[in-house]
Amino acid sequence: MADSLAKYGLYVDDLGKICVLEPEVSNQTNKLKEECKNFVSKISEFQNNSDEFIRIVDTLATEVEKEKMRTIGARNLLRSVAKQRDSQKQQIQALIIEKSTELERLRVQYDSLKRIEMEQLETIDHLTSN
Repeated sequence: MADSLAKYGLYVDDLGKICVLEPEVSNQTNKLKEECKNFVSKISEFQNNSDEFIRIVDTLATEVEKEKMRTIGARNLLRSVAKQRDSQKQQIQALIIEKSTELERLRVQYDSLKRIEMEQLETIDHLTSN
């Protein structure tokens, strides 16, 4: 009877039900359906893994940006300190030059006063001896 139904495109499966598809085509369809489920399951797992990876990379990128900004700030601070030190050095050098000039002026003045004192002492000596 199964052969006579097969002529009309009807088939009987293992459970005795009448089917429109050939049993081999039906088996292949079921296998394909299972493979598709497995494929969809693996794709979902891949998507979840990808999302987790992207989240981790975004977190790392944020941390790298923070560290980069901290490093730039430290570098700018270091440059600022170096510029301040150079400015202080120039100020101190200018002060040294100014004080050296003042010292030289005072030394000349001292020598002049010393010479005047010597002259006055000679004059006093000369006057007292006469």
